[in-house]
This record gives sequence, C-alpha cells and structure tokens, in this order.
Amino acid sequence: MVSNQVLQNTIEGIRDITHLEICVMDAEGREVASTAPVFGDAVHVIPDFAVSPADSQSAGPFQFFKVLEDQQLEYVLVVFGDSDNSLLVGRMAAFQLRGLMAAFKERYDKDSFMKNLLLDNLLLVDIYSRAKKLRIAPDEKRVVIIIENGSDKDRNVLELTQEYIGAGTSDFVTAVDETNVVIVKELSDPEKEKEIEKTALNVEERLKRAGITDIRIAYGTVVDEIKEVSRSFKEAKMALDVSKIFFEDRTVIAYNELGIGRLIYQLPIPLCKMFIREIFKGKNPDEFDQETLATINKFFENSLNVSETSRQLFIHRNTLVYRLDKLQKSTGLDLRVFEDAITFKIALMVVKYMKYMEQFDF
Repeated sequence: MVSNQVLQNTIEGIRDITHLEICVMDAEGREVASTAPVFGDAVHVIPDFAVSPADSQSAGPFQFFKVLEDQQLEYVLVVFGDSDNSLLVGRMAAFQLRGLMAAFKERYDKDSFMKNLLLDNLLLVDIYSRAKKLRIAPDEKRVVIIIENGSDKDRNVLELTQEYIGAGTSDFVTAVDETNVVIVKELSDPEKEKEIEKTALNVEERLKRAGITDIRIAYGTVVDEIKEVSRSFKEAKMALDVSKIFFEDRTVIAYNELGIGRLIYQLPIPLCKMFIREIFKGKNPDEFDQETLATINKFFENSLNVSETSRQLFIHRNTLVYRLDKLQKSTGLDLRVFEDAITFKIALMVVKYMKYMEQFDF
C-alpha cells in the first residue's frame, strides 16, 4: 500500500506542473490526499462512480478517474480545473498512481520474500521461482549484516539504514523484529571482507550521528547462492550473541572472528557445569580474588611469558611464580604449561558463558 504522504507528494508535484488541483479519495469518498479544499462537492458522486463500469467521468468542474490494482478499485482520482486539460492530466495522474502502486507492491513482495528467506520458511523450489518472479538474481554472492538496537527499539534504525543503503542498489534492508534490522548485501568487490566491514562501520557511524548509540552490528559469512542466505543470517545472529559474552567492547563483529567462543556458545549447560566441576574440583571460580584474576588475565595476554607479565604487573618475578604455584595447588593446573593454560582459559570462558545464560533461566 502506497503511503498517504507519498500520494500527497505525488499529486502536489503534478499540481505544480499542470496548475490543476487534484484529490485522491477511496471508494467510499473519504479523502486520502488533496492539494486544495475544493473537493467537498465531489464526494457524493464517488459511490455511484465506483460501482459503474466507466473508467472516467465528469461532473461539474470535476473529472473522476478510477485507479485499479489487480482489477480492484483502490482509489478515485479527482481533478478540478480547466476542462480542456483536466481529462489528459487526470489520465496521466492515474497512470502515475498505478505505477506507484505496482512499485510499492513489488517492494512489499520482496520484503515478504526476504523475511521468509532469512527465517528459513521457504521450500527450495519456492525460493528460486519467487526470486525469478521478483527479478532477484539467484547466484550472486551475498552476506547478511544484522543491526541490533539495544535500548529504545527506535524504528528510525530501519529508515536510516534504508536511506543509507539507497533504493537503487541491489542490497536489501528489512526488519525481522522490533530490535533487529537486516541488510542482505550483494557483493561486488573481490576483497569481500573489506567491503562488508566498510558497510558495517559506515552504518554504525550513520546511526551514531543520528543519536542512536546503543547498537551492535554483526555479519555472517559470504554465500554463493540465494538459498544459503538464511545460513549467513543464522551466523550473524550467533555472532551477535557470542559478542555479548566474549567481546563486550566490540560493536562490530564478524562470525569468522568468534574463535573458540563460537564452540563454547553451542555447548549444553549441563555439560558446562560438569566440566567446571571437574576442572576446579568443586571450587567456585567466583572465589578467585581480583588479584588472582588480574594475574591470570595478564599472564594470558603476554602469551605465558613470566618476565613480561611480572614487569607489566610491577611485581617481582618470584612473586608471580608464587601466585602461579598457589593457583596450581588449588586447581591442579600449572598455567606455565601450555596444555594446562589452554584448559584454564577455556574453563574461564565457559564460566562466563554460563553466567550470561543464567539471565535466560537456562
């Protein structure tokens, strides 16, 4: 359905060119858009005109024209003014409105198609037949970018993103729910990853300039066919969730940057609990004091280098060794041994994952 504002802008543009006043009404004679308050006397004509077989009709200073969509009457266009030109202007204006309706209908159909494609609600045969009907290339490389608006569910995110992407491109923008706006981006640059990241960063900058700051953007991997777009969407969704756990400081993240966090995120909670009990031997990781946790994190940051870690912590090397020995006694893991360090690192990530999932009552 064409918005009333679009109809208003259209007939005002025609009025400015032709100098004839124009009104758009529905089949019951209710005004939808108008360029002047002169159409009151035309209202009573419309119900009879709407059920008549005529495509156009004149009555007094008015010319009436039917605007059909799929053989159904959608609007009645009324022209007021010079009778010599009103017939031609009315026919041209009605033709313009039919073109607008067809364009908006196609856009709506594409929006519906893309939403069902993203949510994996289409059969394979339907994907290709509908893509062909909507003139969507089935074998272009595409990637899905998700923009999550965290705080106020501001609908401007959709409008601003659509405005940035532009209607003339082969990219598509839609909203799958009240918090997530999705860009299905068609790729042209051989260096695809740079093109995707650039788009994500530009969208983020555009939204922040508009005052929308509580956003997080994630994107999946590039797919070669339209049937695989839903996979890229699922990857982007996972990247959003995983980034909230393990990459809190990142506002733009790619699925292929998730690393081991992606694997941990897919573990069942009971298995995680069993793993933590075995690693920490019943000890709650939350019981580690801040000094111990800071030492562990800094040790990992410096790739298990004792000298560099002690230097950055401003402590003597022997003090760091003492802390590591103390941790080994309580957990049985020596962080100076690579295998034990990996186990401990994974265990801390599992704990972080479990804490995150607790808020969803898992």
